Amino acid sequence: MAAYDKTDLERRMAGAVEALKGDLGGLRTGRASTALLDPVMVTVYGSAMPLNQVATVSAPEPRMLSVQVWDKSNVGPTDKAIRSAGLGLNPIVDGQTLRLPIPDLTEERRKELAKLAGQYAEKARIAVRNVRRDGMDSLKVDEKKGVFGEDERKRHEVEVQKLTDATIADLDATATAKEKEIMGK
Repeated sequence: MAAYDKTDLERRMAGAVEALKGDLGGLRTGRASTALLDPVMVTVYGSAMPLNQVATVSAPEPRMLSVQVWDKSNVGPTDKAIRSAGLGLNPIVDGQTLRLPIPDLTEERRKELAKLAGQYAEKARIAVRNVRRDGMDSLKVDEKKGVFGEDERKRHEVEVQKLTDATIADLDATATAKEKEIMGK
């Protein structure tokens, strides 16, 4: 059986684009959004979990987020996870509820968020390049197994590279649009 599967590579690369869009959706541009806390991982019960699996997140006001922690013992780890997520939010603990006032976006904060968007984009580019590497490796394995010859392998490598280039261009366009949105341009 052939190890090379173009549809699997396409699916995995599209997954990297969707993951980037999800990460960028969590970067705020001035209004409170529950998606802002999507990248926050809380270490509870010995493992890292998404915030939405240990608490209910809501936006009761345009400039305020509320995090209702389900288990009282998880309030401290949740507070710590939000503070260390690099989102510039400082929770106010009120029993099992964390209130997160959304500060105004200063020029400095906009630059930090744009830099964070660039880091998310680079992480997605690395994921796409890893998928490309996996595809190239499977092509070489198939050639050694005799599934197809060197010419066909090279043709498939060109296809994989074109798919990689198109996906990275999509990632760059998505990141650039978000950076412009953050900077208010």
